[in-house]
Amino acid sequence: MTQQHIDVLVIGGGLAGLSAAAALPDTMSVQVIEMETAPGYHASGRSAAMFEAEYGPAPVRVLSRASEAHHRNNGYLSPRGMMLVGSPAQADEFAADCATLSMTVIPVEQAVQMVPDLDPEKIGFAAYHDTAEDLDADRLLQDFAKELRRKGGTLRTGAQVTAMRRLGPDELQSGELKSDDLQSGQAGAHVGWEVTIATRSGQEQLRATYVVNAAGAWADDIARLAGIAPIGLQPKRRSMARLPAPAGHDVRDWPMIMGVSERWYAKPDAGKLLVSPADADPMPPQDAYADDMVLAEGLARYEAVMRTPVTRVEHNWAGLRSFVADGVPVLGPDPVDPSFVWCAGQGGYGVQSSPAAGRLIAALITGQPPEIDAATVAALSPARLHRPDLEASA
Repeated sequence: MTQQHIDVLVIGGGLAGLSAAAALPDTMSVQVIEMETAPGYHASGRSAAMFEAEYGPAPVRVLSRASEAHHRNNGYLSPRGMMLVGSPAQADEFAADCATLSMTVIPVEQAVQMVPDLDPEKIGFAAYHDTAEDLDADRLLQDFAKELRRKGGTLRTGAQVTAMRRLGPDELQSGELKSDDLQSGQAGAHVGWEVTIATRSGQEQLRATYVVNAAGAWADDIARLAGIAPIGLQPKRRSMARLPAPAGHDVRDWPMIMGVSERWYAKPDAGKLLVSPADADPMPPQDAYADDMVLAEGLARYEAVMRTPVTRVEHNWAGLRSFVADGVPVLGPDPVDPSFVWCAGQGGYGVQSSPAAGRLIAALITGQPPEIDAATVAALSPARLHRPDLEASA
């Protein structure tokens, strides 16, 4: 069986894994493996990507602000804006959303001028801010992959992890690094990992000093294969429908429109509208698909404030956004085995925060000072989820 040794093996070829891999120095050998036939197949490729620096829990906002320069300097951002609308019966929820999202109340008449298909007879309240921007998630993903290759790293698709085993000191071969040969000062008791992968051409074994678990909805499954305690990851489905532009309107300059308490949203996309019921239904890890009833209910909530009824859905899909109990991403070395590095639980914030999240993972592996403050690093660390009872059953 083929074997090769690498310094860092990243499991998962979405934005989480590729951002971390691209941030590692070119002095390290890095390989990203992705079980699907293309990178970004699941959550990364199914997001209505927006950049909203003040969206999400406090640690996420720190990561997003630290990512903004990367997005802006590389031209990934473009103006969009966000509008919140509510019915006359939703005054309290509307006010709470305005405070949370730092939105400015505007007259209903102004909202209708900006989005002519809104029905002024059905809307009681509207608010707006111009800080929300479109984010080109596909180009971001592809550029991370290019940076990985520029540094000599590799991205392999169609490679699924089937087994993982800790390597002991007596199994170290000539030329292979131990985990404490790197500068992290976080070495475990063993020298690395042996990872078995299944490909179209058969099974292979890879040896790695560090494993980065960026497997998205499957991250807890990867942990169990490694004998590492899971973090209680819960994938949740988010569905989307693509609609023709209502009543022939040119929607390109419309803002993203959101219902109160995020019960639905609509976003212009290539002359069409993407409408989501903003569902968050718990699901097992899988290639997700939209539920017809959930989608219909969301479209009905959208229709309730618009003039033009939905008569045709051109396309629909769903993706899984994965969360732990506190809703904060899990980034950093496992507290029991620091050579197993978590990059999971990004929820709905993974696209916009990926540059800083990837740099944090790289810093923690190489022992460099993180760019974000120590309190935020601790708030993101898997150590906060340390569960001896789970470790015993992993």
